[in-house]
This record gives sequence, structure tokens and C-alpha cells, in this order.
Amino acid sequence: MQPLFSELSRRRKLNLLLGYLKPKSLIMEVGAGDGWFSNRLRKCGFRVITLDLKEPADIIGNIMDWKFLGLQERSFDVIVALEVIEHVDCLEALCTLCKKNGLIMLSSPHPKWDWLMKILETLRLTQKRTSEHVNLIDFHKINLKPLTIKRPLYIHQIGIFINRPKNKSPN
Repeated sequence: MQPLFSELSRRRKLNLLLGYLKPKSLIMEVGAGDGWFSNRLRKCGFRVITLDLKEPADIIGNIMDWKFLGLQERSFDVIVALEVIEHVDCLEALCTLCKKNGLIMLSSPHPKWDWLMKILETLRLTQKRTSEHVNLIDFHKINLKPLTIKRPLYIHQIGIFINRPKNKSPN
């Protein structure tokens, strides 16, 4: 069973993304973990491929090795990486795998509040981190066009971005 805040956060992220998805979207979930998110997307009728360092993912491996895993550039309509970006600087890889003008959904603790996330983990109110947070970034500083950036309780951030740089024309 998930800690209370983790379960509420999962549902909020799913509902947020569902509002932006188009039918027949091909989605890749990076860092799929137990598959909860991707399984819910599949139940909603979406095609989802999962990637993680361990089973039960469809593809076992590191996102940074995407070429060696047989993945093709610009092959996904949507990339979902929940609680991944703070562990590894993989934004370039995500953008490369996502179609131009596709969607990239990220979630991560906000850099200024990661200390509080550690306390919530210790109290078992949130899921325990799998590795250190060595790549914390404020989503407002990401050079992608944001559709939405949410800051639940200010300590966490969820962003859905269009796969194109800020301040660039859509062509």
C-alpha cells in the first residue's frame, strides 16, 4: 500500500495528464516502477510502453542508453517521467524520444523544499526515494514550452510541457 500523500499525488498526476491526452497517443513511461500509472493509462485505452531499471517494465534499462535499447528518435507522442528527473539529467533524452510538439510530463520535488520531502519520507507519508536527488531543477527554468506547471503544497512540482523550446515558433 502506498503512503497517503503518494497515493493522492499519483491520482492527481493521472487526472492532470488525462486532460491533455489525445486518443491513440503512444506513451512512454520512464521510471515506471510498479506500473501503476501506465496500467491506469492502459485501462483508459492508451498504448503505453514502460522503461525502468528493473522488471516489470516492458524495456529494462537506463533512459540514457535509449539507442542501445532499440528506441527510435521522435517515436512517442507523450513521455511521462514521474520522480525521475531529480535522479538523472535525462531531459535531452526525453526530448529526443518525444515527437516534435509532443508532450513531456515531469514531476519532482521542488529544489527549495527537498529537505521537507526527506522529512515526509522519514515519517512514511511519502514514498521513499530510490536514490539521491542529484539533479533537482525548478520546472520554470526548463527550456520547454509549458502547458501547465503545478506546485502542490509548494514542495512538489508537476509539469506538462510541449516538446519545443520556449520562445520558438511552432514550426
